[in-house]
Amino acid sequence: MSLYPLPKDIPTEVFARVPEKLRRAGGRPAWGGANRPGHDIDCFLEGPTFDKSGNLYVVNIPYGEIFKISPSGDFSIIAEYDGWPNGMKVDEKGYLIIADYKKGIIKINPDNGNLETIIDHRWSESFRGCNDLHLASNGDIYFTDQGQTGMHDPTGRVYRYTVDGKLQLLVGNGPSPNGLVLSPDESVLYVGMTRGNAAWRVPLLPDGSTSKVSIYIQLSGGHGGPDGLAMDSKGGLLISHAGLGTVWHFDNLGQPQHRIRSCEGLMTTNIVFGGENNSSLFITESQSGTILRAELPVQGQIMQSHKMMKK
Repeated sequence: MSLYPLPKDIPTEVFARVPEKLRRAGGRPAWGGANRPGHDIDCFLEGPTFDKSGNLYVVNIPYGEIFKISPSGDFSIIAEYDGWPNGMKVDEKGYLIIADYKKGIIKINPDNGNLETIIDHRWSESFRGCNDLHLASNGDIYFTDQGQTGMHDPTGRVYRYTVDGKLQLLVGNGPSPNGLVLSPDESVLYVGMTRGNAAWRVPLLPDGSTSKVSIYIQLSGGHGGPDGLAMDSKGGLLISHAGLGTVWHFDNLGQPQHRIRSCEGLMTTNIVFGGENNSSLFITESQSGTILRAELPVQGQIMQSHKMMKK
């Protein structure tokens, strides 16, 4: 007997696929040594985010590339540099804010590809390897410093970098902190702990600290775990489960609502809402180099930076 009703299945379709001319056939990049050892990697997509014109941007991690995908699905490279970009968001001015494993938190101008470092260390110590980020309504940047942490070494970190330049450590004992997203009222930060196969609930107190961090959802299955997160307009949490070919959708009480199944591979890594009504979910299926699309019966939460862009 299951604790909850089974979540309803939602199918996906391929929205766009990296064209052959942009793939690195037979590639064995250094990034793959720890992340996909022994495999050729022609591309590995993550970090989907939309600009105000409906263009979708994704990163190609092992080759330090940023792809721009037009509403019709056409690809172009808008930046290429010596880094391993991962999580990415568009800010209120249209810049790409990126969590880069090598370089920390950076900013890229999508018009010319110029790169600027926002922050790359804490007290002269380099980050373990930044993974994902979320932009708060006041401009603060929440980001995860994952590195190679896991159950064997639960020392992954979650930071907040404030608009006035203060770097604050919120969590220092995470087993592979990955995707993260704020609740609609921004009083709670949700963090996917990939190797712990769970999503953590991190309350944010008025003085900027946190307390009583808990496990919000405990998952199982697959050889990966929770990766990117998103929030719906009603406070429900969506979790892309890398290695299971699934995006889970829970309501604001943590009850399962939907299972969104990949029509391609199992490496469903990151997600973002978009489309005309902001009820289409776009998913990076990293192993096949495709962007999947699913239609949901609920709208996604609009990021504050996107609200500001639409004024």
